[in-house]
Amino acid sequence: MEYIYFLANASLTLRIIDYLEGVTDFQYPCITVMHRITGWLIRIKFDLPITSEQDKNFVAFLSELGIKYEPECDLKVVFESLDYGQSRLEAMFRHKVLIVSHGHSERASVEDYCQKYQERLGYCP
Repeated sequence: MEYIYFLANASLTLRIIDYLEGVTDFQYPCITVMHRITGWLIRIKFDLPITSEQDKNFVAFLSELGIKYEPECDLKVVFESLDYGQSRLEAMFRHKVLIVSHGHSERASVEDYCQKYQERLGYCP
């Protein structure tokens, strides 16, 4: 199962990561976090199926924080590249996107990115 949502800021992205770390029912989701000029994209992909009840609860939680997002063709190619084992850096250079983290929940990567962004531009994305 795959969920892709558009979020307004980094703190909402971190809330989703914290939620996934706290829920023991979900088995190791793969999380991809991208920063764009207009906001943040987060993709959560579960390798193992989740129940319909878990799906409903998770969609409700995600919908409170962001907007369901249907990626354009170029972003679908980026996600496929990552799924087939291309590294985050290779995908960034090849497809000209900014991937903050990819893999299991990496709160530290998002926080580090925000800190560097804030040091350079003076505000948190």
